[in-house]
Amino acid sequence: MLEIRDLWISKNTISQSDTVATAGSCFAQHISRAMIQNGFHWIDAEPAPDHLSDEDAKAFGYGVFSFRTGNIYTATLLRQWVEAAFNVTPLDEELWEHSGRIFDPMRPAIEMNGFASTHECLALRRHSLHAMRNVLSNVDLFVFTLGLTESWRNRDTGFVYAACPGTLAGSYSEAEHEFYNQTYPEIFRDMQAVLDLIREHNPKVKFLLTVSPVPLVATAAQQHVLLSTTYSKSVLRAVAGDLATLREDTDYFPSFEIINSTPFRGSFFMPNQREVSSAGVDFVMKHFFAGLKFQQYQPEVEKKSHETGLIRDSQIFQADREGNDIQCEEALLEAFSK
Repeated sequence: MLEIRDLWISKNTISQSDTVATAGSCFAQHISRAMIQNGFHWIDAEPAPDHLSDEDAKAFGYGVFSFRTGNIYTATLLRQWVEAAFNVTPLDEELWEHSGRIFDPMRPAIEMNGFASTHECLALRRHSLHAMRNVLSNVDLFVFTLGLTESWRNRDTGFVYAACPGTLAGSYSEAEHEFYNQTYPEIFRDMQAVLDLIREHNPKVKFLLTVSPVPLVATAAQQHVLLSTTYSKSVLRAVAGDLATLREDTDYFPSFEIINSTPFRGSFFMPNQREVSSAGVDFVMKHFFAGLKFQQYQPEVEKKSHETGLIRDSQIFQADREGNDIQCEEALLEAFSK
């Protein structure tokens, strides 16, 4: 299985001088980290204030994606962000309040203790929208990782939340909120609309889609989470593949297949069978840079062994299997599993 080659050849030429922006589910963070590590020009449109430590900056959503949006798991949520950034459809100003603190339903995890006021919350949201517009209007490559089909929305307005109300923040109301599992036609439509809108403002932009290989930690569908995971990933993979086939400006990178395909026997997962080990991440990124014809890339695990020196491909599964410091809001749902 370690001898598998040529899993991906980039449709578009990508060089270290090209600007790259990333957004999406938690696995998108690995691509941005690897690109920074290898000298590519990843855009951080909302850098952290100087007084924050690196750890605190990540906890507050800085430097995680190109914009301080937190994880964008669904195509509908991405469409809400992008259409608001380009002044097509304004965002619903619904906010959540708890103990005098204000939470943004679009990104409830970036301020774990909430904002001080409605004014602060909406002002910082406008700042992020402005940053998104500026970057997407000029960037050379936009990488988006599709994560989920399952979503929660407002029954009356259709406004889609980043997470179920009452989990990370807010409170759940059967009368106000509903679960919705998005379908292929809806996701394809939303993604097509997003790509077209960005392209309208930035004719040179190229898109790279990926599907997160990370299984769902929980499901609101009335079925086992294994079935929900299969449905979600199958639909997202089909959407991404069709967009890459139909659009000259869009490509698909198979991070999902590299982690989940049968030849790899689940070897890249941590013992909880959900998180991807750092060895797995490095194996994915090795194929990513090989597809770019970038010869200088060395997997991160080849630099970390204290027992055996450099780690070779034949040892990759015995390499560092600790989790990565990745901001993954969906994983927080484990706290509400009971």
